[in-house]
Amino acid sequence: MMVQLKDTYPLYLNNKAVQPNTDLAVTDKFTGEVAFRTALATPDVIDAAIAGAVRAAEPMAKLASYEKRDVLDHCVMRFRERFDELAYALCVEAGKPIADAEGEVTRLIDTFRIAAEEATRNYGEIQPLDVSARAKGYMGMWKRVPIGPCSFISPFNFPLNLAAHKIAPAIAMGCSFVMKPASLTPLGAIIMGEVLAECDVLPEGAFSILPASRDGADLFTTDERLKLLSFTGSPGVGWDLKARAGKKKVVLELGGNAAVVVDKDADLDHALARIIFGGYYQSGQSCIHVQRVIVHADVYDAFRDMMVAKVATLKSGDPKDRQTFIGPMISEKEAKRLKGWIDAAVAGGAKLLAGGGCDGAMLEATLLEDAPEGCDVVREEAFGPVVVLSRFTDWKAALAEVNDSRFGLQAGLFTRDIHKVLEAWDDLDVGGIVVNDVSSYRVDNMPYGGVKDSGLGREGVRFAMEDMSEIRNLVIRREG
Repeated sequence: MMVQLKDTYPLYLNNKAVQPNTDLAVTDKFTGEVAFRTALATPDVIDAAIAGAVRAAEPMAKLASYEKRDVLDHCVMRFRERFDELAYALCVEAGKPIADAEGEVTRLIDTFRIAAEEATRNYGEIQPLDVSARAKGYMGMWKRVPIGPCSFISPFNFPLNLAAHKIAPAIAMGCSFVMKPASLTPLGAIIMGEVLAECDVLPEGAFSILPASRDGADLFTTDERLKLLSFTGSPGVGWDLKARAGKKKVVLELGGNAAVVVDKDADLDHALARIIFGGYYQSGQSCIHVQRVIVHADVYDAFRDMMVAKVATLKSGDPKDRQTFIGPMISEKEAKRLKGWIDAAVAGGAKLLAGGGCDGAMLEATLLEDAPEGCDVVREEAFGPVVVLSRFTDWKAALAEVNDSRFGLQAGLFTRDIHKVLEAWDDLDVGGIVVNDVSSYRVDNMPYGGVKDSGLGREGVRFAMEDMSEIRNLVIRREG
């Protein structure tokens, strides 16, 4: 892969590249060295972007379906052409192993491709109103119209695809937007801005991509000109933003501590392969990463021994090396935080089965069993390469253990019993259930989101478009 990143990158203000400064230094997460610098938006720039999004709201809403589709198709074409650049940028700024980075670029392309299709499927409904005598002769119909200027805040862990899950539906729906990418990983969104800037059909102000410090970015949340805030990130930040967002609609995709149940009839080799992936891919830095694994007592010992052996084979190191499976966490601070949680669990009685070591931002793939019920590594979102094993004998008790969390994003089940699957679908208090695969599985057109502290609303292109729209009703009284 022969890719060279630039030394500096602009922000995008009202569709145009602007370089007011080079104040944001972005590091290579493996080496710790500054990889490039980007412009950092000041409150004045953010205010100008919001004003531009307001001006662009009406012409964006009036774009024809084919025009929105063509913009999204252009993005798909350009992302394919720039595949290696996007993957390498992700590997550098996020520390994501190159194979995982390439997988994320593929999903970025999928998300824009799905949005291109949905741009021409914004349907409404004819509704019969003659449900009583007083409504005889009346007919009704409704359609969805763009909600108006949107505010997007995206996270560091999937800086391409989670930004895409906001940008692509907004274009498909016809909403102007301002976006704040994570300061640790802004480049993917900046490249998306560069591609969107090639689309002359977008009215001026249709989009702005604005790296900004948290202190300077309050307008993304509080400005009343914005009609929707879509935030992906930590629960503590997300719920605070909701409290300060005013009258605008708020969509939150927050954290989790996902559980997977392995029943005694499961294919253990398949379950092992998927749980290793779900627990440790991109160093566990996913809100649906497999954190808790609840295994039937009849197969627990065999599964534990299989998993210990497999974890020991996972290669850690430079994410640019194709053999690397575990790269660095996003920062040394985060690695030390999770190392502290692991040590506290062991001090409280958990058994360390594998890993546990930490060197800078590199935390070893870690496996624990029988961690104390109240410890952080069980109760909170680890957001790193650690998995906790426990046993069950009763299916209902296993489901109760999955639900014993303030989070409720996704859960995985490995079982061949359809009755147990349907019981779990009824009883698990989560946004999604994945059968014979892990909680980490997601396809970009499905409704994705959580309950409880895991958030509000749903992503997935069609479902995000619903959040970015309002229903407008029409009632007609037929003469005579």
